[in-house]
Amino acid sequence: MNLHHLLAILIPILASLIESVGVIIIVYGCIKALYMFAKDGFDLNNSNPKLELAKALAFSLEFKLAAEILKTVVIQTIDEFIVLAAIVVLRVVLTFVIHWEIKSSETDGSKDKAKS
Repeated sequence: MNLHHLLAILIPILASLIESVGVIIIVYGCIKALYMFAKDGFDLNNSNPKLELAKALAFSLEFKLAAEILKTVVIQTIDEFIVLAAIVVLRVVLTFVIHWEIKSSETDGSKDKAKS
């Protein structure tokens, strides 16, 4: 059994496990944000639940991106590479957008506290 064959067997399993961690983080973040939203009386002006959900999504995307990077080891055709590259680009863009949203929400929150 050569190394490439071993990696071809192990990497899809590892990538699936890492992606599962990302899914668990998303589910946890959604439940926590929903709990915070309900606890605050379904106040749409409260940005804390939105911020918690955005943080969970950003963290889960890091795991999803790690899984995609692992998958690059076993790419065999240019078509697989193009699809994988597109997925990576989309996830990186989503990560940047979510981090920007978190940063803008945190600065808006600190401005609101300063006004009070």
